[in-house]
Amino acid sequence: MSEVKLAAQTRTEFGKGAARRIRRDSKVPGVLYGHGSDPLHLTLPGHELQLALRTPNVLISLDIDGKTNELAIPKAVQRDPLKGFLEHVDLLLVKRGEKVTVEIPVHAEGELAAGGNLLEHVLNALPVEAEATHIPEALTVSVEGLEAGSSVLAKDIKLPSGVTLAVDEDAVVLQVLQAQIEEAVEGEAAEGEEAAEA
Repeated sequence: MSEVKLAAQTRTEFGKGAARRIRRDSKVPGVLYGHGSDPLHLTLPGHELQLALRTPNVLISLDIDGKTNELAIPKAVQRDPLKGFLEHVDLLLVKRGEKVTVEIPVHAEGELAAGGNLLEHVLNALPVEAEATHIPEALTVSVEGLEAGSSVLAKDIKLPSGVTLAVDEDAVVLQVLQAQIEEAVEGEAAEGEEAAEA
């Protein structure tokens, strides 16, 4: 997992007006908390933060006011619902070697068994515990040949070394459903023909 370095400044102005001014300067207001320390309110570079957040659970190395360096992972990201720009970010302070609980995106690969089956993602992300500097970006699961009624449980997913489940091992992550669209369409067509004949 790569580290992204960002320069951050502490901020002393709060409220909607201050946040708007920060965003107008192409920056993002944020807060850094954890390890029992007081929350530290920050201003972060907007474009660089946006790029960093493309990687789930990215490890961010913060250079705060050019004086201190801290490691953090994103905990909550608020975006504008219409335009999608970053409004605020919560960062969790982490230390090297420390275990953290995060959600890792699950990607399915392979073709399901023939017959128009559908793959349902019951969990889009799998809660795991991992060392803060070794968080996997994603977990890939093969669904090759799975038939309707098949499920992939949390315990079936191969985790990288040092990563453990933070969810019940029997939790369903993916399941294969039988497609019922064609049957429903055929049923409606038959009903339409009967109505036309009457």
